[in-house]
Amino acid sequence: MKENLVFVTGYAKLPQGITAAELYSVIVVGVIVDKDSSIIKDVDCSLVTSVARSFVKDLYVGQSILDYPKLADLLNSCYHGSARKALLSAFKIINEKYKNLLEQDEM
Repeated sequence: MKENLVFVTGYAKLPQGITAAELYSVIVVGVIVDKDSSIIKDVDCSLVTSVARSFVKDLYVGQSILDYPKLADLLNSCYHGSARKALLSAFKIINEKYKNLLEQDEM
């Protein structure tokens, strides 16, 4: 395992009435980030369908975790599923956690 990789998670409440909410009350998103470049290396989430999980992964792998506005724009323009707001919230939490991690490392 490379020591420059970190795993960061974010959780957000899912909207009522969608399949994922029937199975889980929250969505979880996990990302592996290269701390040297802040580039997302892998993504997984608790969306129900494999095509949705794959789509989110393909959308974000290779992007900078530090550029939340770009991550949000990508999702808003390409993902039209009911869990979009929850995904945005989870990625915002991940972005904040990652920034805090970087600040701690600088101390």
